[in-house]
Formats: sequence, C-alpha cells, structure tokens
Amino acid sequence: MPRQSIFEQIREEDEHGNEYWSSRKLATALGYRDYQVFPGVVEKAKIACEQSGQSVADHFRDASDMVTIGSGAQREIGSVHLSRYACYLVVQNADPRKPAVARGQTYFAVRTRHDELSEQQLIEDMTEDERRLVMRQRVTDGNLDLQAAAHDAGVVTSRDFALFNDHGYKGLYNGETARAIAARKALRPGQAILDHMGSTELAANWFRITQTEEKLRREGIQGKEAANATHQQVGQVVRQAIADLGGTMPEDLPTPGRSIQQVQRDQQHRQTQGDDLFPTTEIDRPAD
Repeated sequence: MPRQSIFEQIREEDEHGNEYWSSRKLATALGYRDYQVFPGVVEKAKIACEQSGQSVADHFRDASDMVTIGSGAQREIGSVHLSRYACYLVVQNADPRKPAVARGQTYFAVRTRHDELSEQQLIEDMTEDERRLVMRQRVTDGNLDLQAAAHDAGVVTSRDFALFNDHGYKGLYNGETARAIAARKALRPGQAILDHMGSTELAANWFRITQTEEKLRREGIQGKEAANATHQQVGQVVRQAIADLGGTMPEDLPTPGRSIQQVQRDQQHRQTQGDDLFPTTEIDRPAD
C-alpha cells in the first residue's frame, strides 16, 4: 500500500477546490506541543512572504478549526489556512532543532521545486496523468486569485461563492451548474468535479478562471450580480473560442477513470520506491 507523508495527510481542500494546510495541524506535524508559540513562526513567514513580493492575503488566511473538547462537544478555535508556499515559508522559519521540521523543510522544498520543474516541461512530452496534475495545480492556484478578486467585488458568503462559480460553469458548459456537471459525471456527493476532469477540460476551466479574475480587477467590477454576469460571460467566450477552433465542447469530453487523488497517490508511490523520505502509514483522505 502506498505510504503518504504526514504533510500530505493533513493537506485539505476548501469547497472551491483550493488546497490549504491548517496552521494548527501543521504545528502538530512539526512537533510543536504548545500552539501558543507557533503564531510567532507564522508571523515571521508572513514577513518573508511580503519581502518576496507575494501577497500575504493570497497565502495566509485567518480561519477557525473545529476541535473536540473533553465533553465530546466541538468548538471553534482560531487558526490560519496556509497555501503550499506559505507552508514552505513557515517550515523555513520553524525551530530547526525539531526533527519533524527538517523533514518538513525537505518535503515542501522538494514539492515546490517539483512544481517549478513541471511548469517548465513541454506539455507534449508529458503523459496525460502528468498533464492533469499540472493543470489541476494551475486551476487550484488560479481559483485562489479568482476568489480573492470576487471577494473584492462583493462576493462574500459561501452561498455567494457557490452562485458565482455556478455562473462560470453555466457559461462554459452551456447552462450546466456544478451540480449538473457532477451528476453527468456520475460523481458521488462530496467529490470535486475538478478532480474528475482530463487535462483538456481542466485547461478550458483554467482559462475561464484566469480571464475572469483579470476582467474583474481590470474593470473594477463591483456587486455580486455584476461579478456573476462577468463570470458567465467569460465562460461563454471561452466556449465560443473552443467552437471556433473546432474543439470538443467541455461537456462532451470523457471523464477520466481515476481521480486526481488516485493519480497523485500513484505518483507518490513511485517516488517513494527505494527511498521514502517521510515513511508513515497511509490514511485515506476523505473526498472533498
């Protein structure tokens, strides 16, 4: 059975398919018994992020985690949701005397460098699975920027974002919402549709996402209705471009037999053969 790094086990995704790590879970994985000292490490990472020219808000997001207390009840506690890059900066600023910190530095450095190299490779030299992984990461990163731009335009609540995303899908998929796409793909509840797309379908969505984000910011669009209309319009333009080029409509593209998570696990298994940097027992991550 493939073995997963603890840092991959605690990786999560939000309702929009964006990956993140909880600062509290990361602190535990790095060997910090007392979380009270960890926010100081996060603050140092924020400074490093700002000095690198990156937007702190794009990589560090204040949030809350649900924890179980002694009575069995749950309560919210403050946390920070970290991007992969934010995690890289956090472990670089963590206590190097902790063995888990050294493993974390290696893990996030290797993964960050792997992503950089993947971006430099020619797409035509990749397998379909490799293309899917590259495009899925691009979509994840693009969604971070899009959701931030939408928030600035007035899309605030979870329901707002769900409607906003549906408008983009409706434009690109000839009226289909996210739920309709999931039903057509025969996905189970909780399975993310982006994790069940081939590289061509992911590329169409990436173009929709990046062009919507740029248009929202470039034109200073304000208001939920205007943002929704913009997203749907861009989706329609991308769909028309596909038609003009004689391409296959997104809804007619085949659904891969394996999810992105399965492809990732297979790739991680191959990478760990012979020299597993982070041996640990695999746990099945719930479907997002």
